[in-house]
Amino acid sequence: MKAKLSILGLSLVLLAGCGQSEKPVDLTQTKKNNSSEYEIGTITEKALSSYVRLPGQLNPFNEVNLFPRVNGFVKSIYVDRGSKVRKGELLLTLEAPEMESQLQAANSRYLQALETANASKEKYKRLKEAAAEPGSVSNLELDSAMSKMKSDMAVANSEKSNVQSVKTMQGYLNIYAPFDGMIVERNISPGALVAPGKASDQPMLVLQDTRKLRLEVAVPENYVDKVDLNKAITFNFNAIQGKEYTGKISRVANALGSMRSEAIEIDVINSDNKLKPGMYGEVKIAMVSGAKSLLVPNTAIVQTTEKEYIIVVKKGRATFVDVKEGMTSKDDTEIFGALSPSDRIILKAGEEIKQGEIIK
Repeated sequence: MKAKLSILGLSLVLLAGCGQSEKPVDLTQTKKNNSSEYEIGTITEKALSSYVRLPGQLNPFNEVNLFPRVNGFVKSIYVDRGSKVRKGELLLTLEAPEMESQLQAANSRYLQALETANASKEKYKRLKEAAAEPGSVSNLELDSAMSKMKSDMAVANSEKSNVQSVKTMQGYLNIYAPFDGMIVERNISPGALVAPGKASDQPMLVLQDTRKLRLEVAVPENYVDKVDLNKAITFNFNAIQGKEYTGKISRVANALGSMRSEAIEIDVINSDNKLKPGMYGEVKIAMVSGAKSLLVPNTAIVQTTEKEYIIVVKKGRATFVDVKEGMTSKDDTEIFGALSPSDRIILKAGEEIKQGEIIK
């Protein structure tokens, strides 16, 4: 009887368990998303804008840092910052007392050598006159006198050159303006000790010619062959609002600098002296007619810390192509790289797309 009750209780428990609505969960089932469907488009080829806007900077047409050529003390300064000077005008004088002693010593040596040379010349002249009498003067004695005269004259000429050299050094004590311009920097005072130094040292004075300025523009490598060098350009400056200037390209570097750009210069007449060296401006440069460029949507360009690229779809797979950006508008960006207008690209690309991924 007890065995039958036990079996009946077990049966009731099993029936109660089977009556629950919950079902077992399959923990091995995961959600899969193999979708690689992206919006595909092609690169657009359009004619470039008729001009390009690039930043430019004003530089003085001529500029020089004035350093001393000899050791000395500053005696007098005749100009200051902002002084307008003319070519050849005396700017400052130095003094070096030891140079006067050097000049006197050089003069003394020269006079002594000159007296010796004149004596040798007179002796040779007398011997030559005496040699007119046969047997009175030997040929050896006459030749020796002539050699002594030439040697003494050479010494005298050498001492004369030394005197001129010291006088030239004395001339370096006076500093003159090499061209018309304005003093923009002064770094000395009377009594200061100055000496020749390196170009990295602080100059005594800085002179700039600001009547005519150079507007320097760095043209990126990608635009070098597209700039029209013969057309007039326009430019304006951030510090002078509402005024636009015109000009022509005066000179071209014909070489790329360290920033992979070519420098061009526009001469700017500054008769009213309103423009200052160092001013920044925007330059509008004409482009060669018919020049075309490749454009893609801004969203097609993927930028990482290492590179900049777009994703081209080749044979159904993602292929990364490195690019450089040019002009940018609200929606499109000009690009440069190993691309053609017929290439199919992903219009909305991102770093989540991997190289070689199958694209539907």
